[in-house]
Amino acid sequence: MRKESGVDKIWLNSYEEGVSKDINPDSVPSLMHYIEECFNEHRNKTCYTNMGVDLSYDQIDTMSKAFAGFLQKKCQLKKGDRVAIMMPNLLQYPIAMIGILRAGLTVVNVNPLYTARELTHQLADSGAKAIVVLQNFAHTVEKSLPKTDVKHVIVTQIGDLFPGLKGHIVNLVVKYIKKMVPAWNIPQAISFNQTINASYIQQYERPDLNGSDIAYLQYTGGTTGVSKGAMLTHRNMISNVLQATAWISPLDRNNLHGGIVTALPLYHIFSLTANCLTFLKVGIPNILITNPRDIPGFVKELKRQPFSVLTGVNTLFNALVHNEAFKQLDFSNFRFTLGGGMSVQRAVAEQWQKVTGVPLVEAYGLTEACPAVTINPIKNKTFNGSIGLPIPSTEVKIVDENGREVSIGEAGELCVRGPQVMKGYWNQPDKTAEVIIDGWLYTGDMATIDQEGFVRIVDRKKDIIIISGFNVYPNEVEDVIASLSGVKEVAVVGVDAGVQGEKVKAFIVKSDPNLTAEKVIEHCRIELTNYKVPKEVEFRDELPKTNVGKVLRRALREEK
Repeated sequence: MRKESGVDKIWLNSYEEGVSKDINPDSVPSLMHYIEECFNEHRNKTCYTNMGVDLSYDQIDTMSKAFAGFLQKKCQLKKGDRVAIMMPNLLQYPIAMIGILRAGLTVVNVNPLYTARELTHQLADSGAKAIVVLQNFAHTVEKSLPKTDVKHVIVTQIGDLFPGLKGHIVNLVVKYIKKMVPAWNIPQAISFNQTINASYIQQYERPDLNGSDIAYLQYTGGTTGVSKGAMLTHRNMISNVLQATAWISPLDRNNLHGGIVTALPLYHIFSLTANCLTFLKVGIPNILITNPRDIPGFVKELKRQPFSVLTGVNTLFNALVHNEAFKQLDFSNFRFTLGGGMSVQRAVAEQWQKVTGVPLVEAYGLTEACPAVTINPIKNKTFNGSIGLPIPSTEVKIVDENGREVSIGEAGELCVRGPQVMKGYWNQPDKTAEVIIDGWLYTGDMATIDQEGFVRIVDRKKDIIIISGFNVYPNEVEDVIASLSGVKEVAVVGVDAGVQGEKVKAFIVKSDPNLTAEKVIEHCRIELTNYKVPKEVEFRDELPKTNVGKVLRRALREEK
């Protein structure tokens, strides 16, 4: 039995050589200080690259400082004011995001695919006073403005930071040929390129920031109800960056001869912390993929330049390994793959390693923890099915429904304590009190921990299927089905079964047209106890997903 305090930290014995057991979250005063250090260290290197256009650390430094000056002087925003960003992975994103932080303001990341209703809620709830938006989504902003406090709208186009004629051509094609820009009318809107005018650099005033200041209002919970803004302080974010940096220290940086592929949107906390901030210190190019759903286009970008690191989610890895052009890429510079955001399926991980020669290292996190909580050792040779070990200065415990810590190997709710745990939910003390109890963040995820400290997610509490009193965990059934030849994607949910409570139903996207429901059920009967075997199998052309490719089981459950 582990101690109630969780201080035994059995996982430390499994740390790779050279990985620190603790970090000092107060060693860097704020993200502003951290970013300035990165700029000074790598000034002449390529920082971000997108669609064949590179920007150096020095250029990002100059433009983000100008943008900060614009927000301070032209918009008259004060320390702590909130500024929203609504765009996919473009060169403009890091400039705007870093500029907001350097101005002493708080970043509110917004999903560009939000409806006007969803956007209105987030802007009104956060009290945002300004928004930076890609022109393609300006019509949504226009509809939302009347019910918000937003006074300043900065609009950009995809090609705004591309050199010369290239930028004009891209913008013309997007607007008039592809017709990707719905009509909009916001009289007070100003173009992004005007805001990064060099004259604003002279007006910039470096703010006094400390760890307790809020860096991000990162909204979460939109798939389970009204989204809540997690208050992530500078200290929270610095902690997670230092924890991640310590964890990847066994990587030989001198052997990283390519960039880090950023396919997940930077407005998502995984990509924001892992790619945008942590690898800013490493000094390799951040390869921004604007539309990762366009797999052929994505692969062409990967073919364009060498890459050493790639982060993503299970559905992205699965799509790539089923693409013939991806299999033909040069993987000689490839060193590290990090998977998170959703469970990585063993069949996908094994196929990924077979195609690329690089193991898929799974991690776990959540928005409320900036996000990283556990990561597998980066030098793992094969996929082990766990979400890894608690990272430096992080404690975990597994508790039962009464909050009592359970025995090693026993399933319960995963709880986390560490400097990366959020300050709380914005203006929602009651919701905060529901998830942070005595300093522990209750994640809502069911997990186990073994003798070596490796954690395994069993499932989300709300996703557990109850059949005649027995628990069925969808992840387990999905892993079994995913290992069957001919299955491309799978999601498992519980559906009503009368007196039995629920029955297991599998939704499958198949790559083999000859795959039948009978074959799926027969395969499951071999691998699973009878009550876990799907009673229904439905084939789909695609599964509903979030903007980052996470399968929405809730949407499948709610279908009538």
